[in-house]
Order: sequence, then structure tokens, then C-alpha cells
Amino acid sequence: MTKLLIDTNVVIDYLADRAPFADHSEKVIEICIDGIAEGFLTASSVTDIYYILRKIAGRKKALNRIGVLLKILDVAHVAKRDLLKALELDMPDFEDALASVCAKRIKADYIVTRNIKDYSTSYIPAITPKALLQDIAQRS
Repeated sequence: MTKLLIDTNVVIDYLADRAPFADHSEKVIEICIDGIAEGFLTASSVTDIYYILRKIAGRKKALNRIGVLLKILDVAHVAKRDLLKALELDMPDFEDALASVCAKRIKADYIVTRNIKDYSTSYIPAITPKALLQDIAQRS
């Protein structure tokens, strides 16, 4: 089974129904629901997702949507050693570096993100939701 670390932007696209990205992001979540892939978030991205969603949808809806999301996706914990390894990576964004470290630790096949260029030096290859769906369709 394909193992995915799903980046914050993909989850926000899905939960906030951000056009034109929401459709592909929703399908990524659906392949996790259907058992085609195993999806993970970093523990730290959950707080970022809440923060952004709360501004868009309000506290109650944000908490509800995160609760639903956590029934679908697993969570890759973030330990001190992950933070220290992320500091060593030559990546422009610390959150992305941390996602790379966590993805490596959980042995993810891909990091699913819209920001491919930000992961050019990642341990794990980054793929857009659209490209991931095409890849899975070709293997079926």
C-alpha cells in the first residue's frame, strides 16, 4: 500500500474547498478512505490546519472537520530528534523540512503537496495531488 505524508496545503484545500485545488485534494483523501493509500499528517500540521480553518470557518466547524480528518488519516508524531534533524536540512521552510524528516521516519512513499519546489532537497519525493492520482490510476 502506498504511504503518504499529506502536506498542510493539501488538507486546507480539501477542508476549505479552495478552488481550483479542492477536487484533487478531496480525491487524495478519498483514496485514503478507500484503503488504496495510507495517509499521514505531522502532529504539528494539525495545529496549523486548525489555526487556518478557524479563521475561515470558525472554531466549532474547524474542530469538527479536524475530528473527521483524524478518523481518516494517521498522525506522525514529532519528536525532539525530528526537530533537530529538520534544522540540519537545506530547505527554505522549516515546516517542510520537518515534514521531510517525519516522512522518512514513517517510510512514506511520497509527500503530497502543491509546493513541489519547496521539497527539492527532501528525503522523500514530493508529488502533487494530481500527479499522485495519475500515478495510482496507471498502476491500477
